Order: sequence, then C-alpha cells, then structure tokens
Amino acid sequence: MHLNCDMGEGFGPWTKGDDEAAMPLLDWANIACGGHAGDPDIMARTIDLALAHGVKPGAHPGYPDRRRFGRTRMDLPIDSLVREVQTQIGSLGTLAAAAGTKLHHVKPHGALYNTMMVEAEIMIALAEGVAAIDPTLIFVLQATPDRAAHVGALAHTGLSLAFEAFADRRYSSDGRLQPRSLTGSVITDGDEVVRHVSGLLAGTVNTPDGVLDVAADTLCVHGDTPGAVELLHRVRELIPARD
Repeated sequence: MHLNCDMGEGFGPWTKGDDEAAMPLLDWANIACGGHAGDPDIMARTIDLALAHGVKPGAHPGYPDRRRFGRTRMDLPIDSLVREVQTQIGSLGTLAAAAGTKLHHVKPHGALYNTMMVEAEIMIALAEGVAAIDPTLIFVLQATPDRAAHVGALAHTGLSLAFEAFADRRYSSDGRLQPRSLTGSVITDGDEVVRHVSGLLAGTVNTPDGVLDVAADTLCVHGDTPGAVELLHRVRELIPARD
C-alpha cells in the first residue's frame, strides 16, 4: 500500500495545505498542474520538495476551473477534455524533466475523477490520452467493486493501473465516495480515520447499506482536509513500508 496526497494546490500568493510538513510522510505526490490549481513556480517547488524526500511525483490534472477548485463538472467535448489533460500533464512533465526526473503517475482531480468513475467513455479517453504521452505512467482510479471491469476496459492502453482508496472520505452504498455536499462526508477525526483505514487495509469499507470489498493499491489523504498532516501521521503508522 502506498500513501498519496494532493499537493501544490495553490496559485500565485494563495496556498492550500501544508506541503512541507506533509511531503516527508508520503510515497506519492499528486501535483496540481495548472487546471484547478498550480502555476509554474508552485509546480517546480513541489517537484523539488518531492525529490528532496524521495517521493514519486505525479500529475494531478483537473477541470480548468480554479474559481471552483475543479470540484464542479464541466461539460467539455471529450477530445477537448483529453487535450486539456494532456497539456496539464505535459507542463508538469517538462518541469520534472528540468529537475532531472520524470512523472510517475497520473491521478485526475475532483469532479473530473468522479466523472470518469461513472462514465466509462471519459475514463477510457483519458487513459488513452495518458498512454499517448507516456505509456509508462501509472493511471490512478478509484478502487470500487467494478475493479475487474475497469481493468478490462483499459487493458488496451497498456498502462499500469493503481486503484485508490480514501482515508478521509466516507463511502456511498455503491462503493464510490459520498458527495462533499453531504454533511460528514469528509472524515476529520483521527481515531475514526484509523478505524476506517484499518478496514481498507483489510480490503473492506463500511457504507450506509453494509460492508463492501475494496481492493486498493494506494491510499489518499486530501491535502486540504482539516488537520491533514496529523491524519497523515496517523495513517503512516498503519502502513510503514515504503518503496
């Protein structure tokens, strides 16, 4: 199990989250690359911070909507959406190359992530777009009961897939995340996060209608969750092995 977090989610003088405190606790960093957040200076600094701590940098592309932080769906034509995501990945990848490294993975952000998890056409198009840039990139998507179907749908891309669970989010009965608009959908209590993560590490998650099986490869704590650094410390204690 690898621990990941969304990083570099600022713009200009505006910052979000405590990247310097969080980075030493991570295995993978999902770096905003100019869509929902991020600018060239922040992207470069976040790559450097990741390299300083031996953390694998990845792209965190989202809808081009900083005002709403990429958490509202945008109905873009699929080919335009793919080019937008490719442009964001390319920008971060160029800065990574300048720092002497390359990107490790791609994890879509926010509403784009949620949309692809319910619309197979968008998921497949995004994966194909990532593979066209660099087929060695790992494509991150949510671990749900549909894991086998997603593996089959994306097999032709040749991408390695990483299925993700969330340490700080409650789940709906279908195995997807509860909407952020629902009170209590974000878990901020450390003890509750530990209980929740312990279940995820055992391959299960509690939902309003019972327990579901969830087979995850990587675990996320959102950088903007209140008390995120403390939550990361608690989760890191549960998954000490790193590679």
